[in-house]
Amino acid sequence: MDDSNRVKRMRREAAELRHRFAQGGNGVFSSVLPIQAVVTAAEDTAGTFRDRQYPPLTTLRLFVEQALSDDPACQDVVGRHLSERVARGQSPCSLNTSAYCQARQRLPQSLIDAMYQAVGRRLEARTPLAWRWRGRRIVLFDGTTVSMPDTRANQRDYPQSPEQQPGLGFPIARLGGLIGLASGAVLGHAVSACEGKGSGEQTLLRSLIPLLERGDVLMADALLATWWIIADVRMSQADVLMVQHGCRSTDFSRGDFLGIHDHLVEWPKPKRPAWMRLQDYARYPDRLRLREVEVGQRILVTSLLDARSVSPGELDQLYRQRWHIEVDWRTIKATLHMDVLRCLTPTMVGKEIAVHLLAYNLVRWAMACAAFLGDVLPRLLSFAGAKRVLAAFAIQLRQCPGRRLAIMFATVLGAMATLKLPSRPNRIEPRAKKRRPKNIPWLTVPRRLARIRILETRVFGSPLGGLT
Repeated sequence: MDDSNRVKRMRREAAELRHRFAQGGNGVFSSVLPIQAVVTAAEDTAGTFRDRQYPPLTTLRLFVEQALSDDPACQDVVGRHLSERVARGQSPCSLNTSAYCQARQRLPQSLIDAMYQAVGRRLEARTPLAWRWRGRRIVLFDGTTVSMPDTRANQRDYPQSPEQQPGLGFPIARLGGLIGLASGAVLGHAVSACEGKGSGEQTLLRSLIPLLERGDVLMADALLATWWIIADVRMSQADVLMVQHGCRSTDFSRGDFLGIHDHLVEWPKPKRPAWMRLQDYARYPDRLRLREVEVGQRILVTSLLDARSVSPGELDQLYRQRWHIEVDWRTIKATLHMDVLRCLTPTMVGKEIAVHLLAYNLVRWAMACAAFLGDVLPRLLSFAGAKRVLAAFAIQLRQCPGRRLAIMFATVLGAMATLKLPSRPNRIEPRAKKRRPKNIPWLTVPRRLARIRILETRVFGSPLGGLT
């Protein structure tokens, strides 16, 4: 393909990706995903490529739309691509999904990671001060798990639970992610298996700490309130706010008194763990000076030491916002259908996860634009509602003439700004289902053997022995 034609095609694809999420024109969030930045990222990671039905940015756009679709089948994506080509007057492509699947395999993981992280980083950087806590960026961390098809390759890298029999379980991966409180965008993620050393949330968080910036405040649950994690965060010139770890006792009669059940203490450096090198151990300070405060029936640990500047009540109100990341992971897994992945190899599983995060960030990007125009906080808008609006306008946003795009963008963003979540203070719901599932027995042997049993029953009237 001629270089000039290739660049034109890539710029068109980048523009279509922006238009798909109602992005364009001027404004606070107009430069979150610049066209030239997308083209440059594709050239740097994908390099040169032949003239194909599915070049890198086309494949990436279709992959993102597949993650957003309620029908994530590759056949649906190829059918929509066929309709796009015919509408443009181009030659029709085949409905065979092989070419699209091969294009996804060629798509560099680094391109997807760079795209979603760039969107999250730029979006969070452009949030107005009114959306932040005292002008500071609040970063949330939490982990979750996803399952995937039961293939030999997936089982090798992401083994199933040891409590399940071979052939009856599914591979499981553990994810950890940093999410900005103001915008809801994912800033970075890490993936590991769900077994063995180095696969827990503490390890995942430590790998993501370099993404923190000076002045950030990291909020996480009690599992992450360890000496080493807090020390790493403080060495990044960021602050922490966490619940006290259950293994650590708190004695408010000691330390520097700040108020009732509020004091400053020093945590001495623990002994060097077996996994840590001696030179790394020497880098850490001998003590950490932290604040412990009991509020809201829990003990919070923080590096925000000034009690006159930040009261216990303010710390409690801020930490309550940590719950947003629980909802964010539920949104990514349920609304974007990432709970059960579809790819058959660990390499494609990694790409599928990153594409879901890119799709999630792009919707968050559109929500931030709508919230800014509607003078509301992004966290007060419905993600599922925003996703539906973008899906309803998808074809019009891609194909609308340039002179009418501004009207289309205003319509879409204005509609999103009206989709406010209901106020549900102190909401309590039972963790139970009302609708009963169908009374179907569990599969207790591998599916291959279950098929043999069915055939034997048809031929002999009862299955032969030895198959349990």
